[in-house]
Amino acid sequence: MGSELQQEQKRVDDVTERINEEINKLEEETTKRKEEVIHIRKHFWDEVKVNTDTFDDYLETIIGLRQEAQALSVTQSTHKHSSKRLSTLHRMKELPYFGRIDFTEEGDSAPESIYIGIAALNDQTGDDFLVYDWRAPVSSVYYDYQPGPAHYMTPGGMIQGVLEKKWQYLIRNGVIQSMFDTSLTIGDEILQQVLGKGTDKQMHSIVATIQKEQNKIIRHDKGRLLIVHGAAGSGKTSAALQRIAYLLYKYRDHINADQIILFSPNSMFSSYVSNVLPELGEENMQQVTFQEYLDHRLSKAFQVETPYEQLEYVLTAKKTSFYQARLASIRFKASTRFFEAVQAYRKSLESEGMLFNDVVFRGKAVVTAEEMVERFYNFDTSLRFHNRLEKLRDRLLKRLTDFQKTESKKPWVQDEIELLSNEDYHKAHAYLAKKRGFKREDTADYDMEPQALARLIVRQKLKPLRSKIKALQFIDFIGIYKQLFTNSLEITKHLKDKAPVNWPDICDITVDTLEKDKLFYEDATPFLLLKEIIEGFQINSAIKHIVIDEAQDYSPFQFEFLKRLFPAARMTVLGDFNQAIFAHASENADFKLLTNLYGEEQTELINITRSYRSTKPIIELARRLVPNGETIVPFEREGKRPALTQLSDYDELHQAIASKVDEFKSEGYNSIAIICKSAEESASAYEALANIKELKLLKSNSLEYEQGVVVVPAYLSKGIEFDAVIIYNASKNVYGEESLRRTFYTACTRAMHDFHLYSVGEVSPFLDKALREGALDV
Repeated sequence: MGSELQQEQKRVDDVTERINEEINKLEEETTKRKEEVIHIRKHFWDEVKVNTDTFDDYLETIIGLRQEAQALSVTQSTHKHSSKRLSTLHRMKELPYFGRIDFTEEGDSAPESIYIGIAALNDQTGDDFLVYDWRAPVSSVYYDYQPGPAHYMTPGGMIQGVLEKKWQYLIRNGVIQSMFDTSLTIGDEILQQVLGKGTDKQMHSIVATIQKEQNKIIRHDKGRLLIVHGAAGSGKTSAALQRIAYLLYKYRDHINADQIILFSPNSMFSSYVSNVLPELGEENMQQVTFQEYLDHRLSKAFQVETPYEQLEYVLTAKKTSFYQARLASIRFKASTRFFEAVQAYRKSLESEGMLFNDVVFRGKAVVTAEEMVERFYNFDTSLRFHNRLEKLRDRLLKRLTDFQKTESKKPWVQDEIELLSNEDYHKAHAYLAKKRGFKREDTADYDMEPQALARLIVRQKLKPLRSKIKALQFIDFIGIYKQLFTNSLEITKHLKDKAPVNWPDICDITVDTLEKDKLFYEDATPFLLLKEIIEGFQINSAIKHIVIDEAQDYSPFQFEFLKRLFPAARMTVLGDFNQAIFAHASENADFKLLTNLYGEEQTELINITRSYRSTKPIIELARRLVPNGETIVPFEREGKRPALTQLSDYDELHQAIASKVDEFKSEGYNSIAIICKSAEESASAYEALANIKELKLLKSNSLEYEQGVVVVPAYLSKGIEFDAVIIYNASKNVYGEESLRRTFYTACTRAMHDFHLYSVGEVSPFLDKALREGALDV
């Protein structure tokens, strides 16, 4: 083994030397390109002769401008490409490659050694690969097979052969730390070392430790919809991010990072995963939360409730009036049934029910809402709905033009003229002279008519109103949505079956909230859908792929909306119904409903059951917290058994937690989370534990995931992992109701290495099975 290790180290040294050569060459090239970009920008106008005297001169100017702009664009693009490659090479210097396969292709007599790393590297001639990109077709053999018959797909067809050997390397700073000739599950040895390390502020790429089931997700290439249902800590998000890197590699001529959107659960999670693609030499895709999208579209009209505010209400407002009605409202408005009802309601507006706002100027109605309703329903009914709206819009614009002529004779216009400053008067004079065909040097000869100036002033004053009419802002969208709830029988006309039992109460709370210019979270997507299908859907065809993380938190209604919003996109959906903690989720026990989105032929569901995040004892506890928990398979990584401490009061609790935090710190843990049920409980815990040094409180508006000791509500901890976790109060008093089981499970699956639960008084019934079967130290 010694001589083999020496031989392998020599190869690493040779590859590192080749990397250094390419780095030196690229650094020169990048500096040169940067200087070129600066020079072109600085002297852009020196190179272009601007002359517009004749048409030929004008054409020559345009051609010159285009050539200079093109030269700048090409140079910038080359500089960007070189910088990106340079960044990748610097990372390869640390770890040139992590795997090797010896593969004999069918028809060949000897195996070829294929080394696999985060990016490809050629020898000096450019003919041979020293390192293959982990996304290359042949690299899939490394992830998918044990020694024996193997095959991989290429654009030219299937390549068959025999995998003779598979090696793994752990290389640090160009030195081989260890290497394995392995027939074990790919990654087990190195995976043990990777998982045994502490966390830091960001998630990292997992290309060296991708498992077979994760590789299936990454390279999946069929249909419109891929659903990944996986246990907590199974690597769903990591696999999805590597999937984006794979798509950017495979379809590099057809898709770029700007055409991919990741819907994250919150801004903190976005910051947590922002490092993965740059680590692989790719640009980050667009990241947005669904709430940010709703705010972007609706916040001018409403104060929109966030999903976390909705959840906080569900967790803490049980004793308030209308609580049951609100729960029923959340569930019903999340359903495909309500989606269909909204569409049917929009259809009914073709014959009755449209509402408009008066078009008002200086406190006086130019056109009344009643006139618009009458006009809209008097149009030729064979015209499509949107054409009728366009026709109404054009008629309003014409009425505004007529109104402008009569209004210019009113006394207020004369007052406005007298109040004009000299500067504004001269601007108006120059503008009107130009309109009358006077050249700039001759404008002094133009004798401005008072009536022309009056018309100009009125036209300027009417400009905002004209813009509103063009944007269809004369439609009373709020009134139209409210109309669905003002008459409790209205909805039944648009439902194939009956409305929910407490529909009258749902109507009352919805109307009451709308009248305060607020929008419940469960109303935000339905309101937006109704607005879109009335005025014409603002689709985004540029987006080619969307990834939805924590998909169990999205309602069927929201999925239907996203499908229509991004008609050209394929969708990757990741989730775990054991972590479905939003109020609408209890109706939907799995992702089967989603197969209706694009149809069964266009949909594939991949289940991944092995959990890698936590030690085996932590997973053994988590498995006992949820139904069907036996399907979760722990990764064989030993550790301490989770422990439970029962206490009699909160003073004892806070002393015990402070002491446990000190203990965890002394063990070298970088990230320690004290997880609470809600933001309300988190705030009081944070206050009571103020003596813990540098304690941080994470809130739903926190923009960045922070290390150290944090207090966090369970619903914000989703998707994030910590070295050690403390459950603040696992008592029956806090986690007693069945509806909180998934919230509790989510909190209990965040720890990588160490886990301790505290309970003030009687312990939560969710822990009964774990206590009975000895999965907890007491």
